[in-house]
Amino acid sequence: MAITIFRKAHFNAAHRLFRKDWDDKKNQEVFGKCSNPNFHGHNYELIVGITGKIDPETGYLIDLKILKDLIFQEIEEPFDHKNLNVEVPEFKNLNPTVENIAVVIWEKLRVKLEMKYQISITLYETPRNFVTYNGN
Repeated sequence: MAITIFRKAHFNAAHRLFRKDWDDKKNQEVFGKCSNPNFHGHNYELIVGITGKIDPETGYLIDLKILKDLIFQEIEEPFDHKNLNVEVPEFKNLNPTVENIAVVIWEKLRVKLEMKYQISITLYETPRNFVTYNGN
């Protein structure tokens, strides 16, 4: 029997959607106001889902304190109040769209969690715009 447990987190970050190999006109045409050269910010809401089997010894799927600390160290601390394009190495050559941010978060957590767990990332960029990624 598989079960999924979720942990919510939050971070604020600025970004600019653009391609370095395009001029400002083309970036504006494709990304609109999200390509503002002075950047813009979001209050991101993150939901991390962990799926697996309950440990019969502890009754836990995973200790939520471990998951909380991992999310804080790997995601909140490096992303919160940062300019993703400038200050977060993963986005040096990767456009920080909500889709790419979710994939980066998944990859950062995947290497830190045991392979017996399946991971899903749901990332809200706004209350109405969000993405879910599970490694597929």
